[in-house]
Amino acid sequence: MDFVTPQVVFTIWGMPITNTVTSTWIIMVIMIFLAWLLGRKKPIALEMIVDFITDLLGSTMGVEATPYVPFIGTFFLFIAGANVLGLIPGVENPTKDLNTTAALAITVFFSVYYFGIRSQGLVGYLKSLAKPIIILLPFELIGHFTRALSLTLRLFGNVISIELIVAIIFSLLPYFLPSVMALYGAATGLIQAYIFTILAATYIGAGVVTTEELVKRKLAAA
Repeated sequence: MDFVTPQVVFTIWGMPITNTVTSTWIIMVIMIFLAWLLGRKKPIALEMIVDFITDLLGSTMGVEATPYVPFIGTFFLFIAGANVLGLIPGVENPTKDLNTTAALAITVFFSVYYFGIRSQGLVGYLKSLAKPIIILLPFELIGHFTRALSLTLRLFGNVISIELIVAIIFSLLPYFLPSVMALYGAATGLIQAYIFTILAATYIGAGVVTTEELVKRKLAAA
């Protein structure tokens, strides 16, 4: 259980701070520093990263992705950075903490409503949720909740299973293929970041697409 349960490293005003929280702070500082450094020294590299995320979201969301790149792109970079830095001895992967994955999923959950209402207005968004008949509205809201729960458990479970596999292989073959397994952990961590980002983009994209746009797409497809 110690492998899964976050360990308290110190307290602030009686509030326990775990190792996954300190790792989150480290990743945040690194991300801010790298963004500042690339912006000053390698702006072309920063533009390439932004363009990559924009193209990725645009092909997924079905709408103009630029307004959502800072928000959703941060998810990708944070989760990818967490999974990669978690391979460093002494640095705990924040996404192996259920609290972290739940916080990320809850943020996506509320962002769907925020972007949907901002795009369609409160009345228009509620109407889109109640299509084709209003009696389906409670089921739609339940579906939104289960999506958030699925995001939480999927990321947490996948990260834990990957780390367990790597730890077991290391214990069986401590002097054989360590670098290969480290690369495997990094690659699968990036895949998990990609999956979470794609799902978040899909949910937000569905929330900002108006009913009129859906009709146009169906007519175009026909």
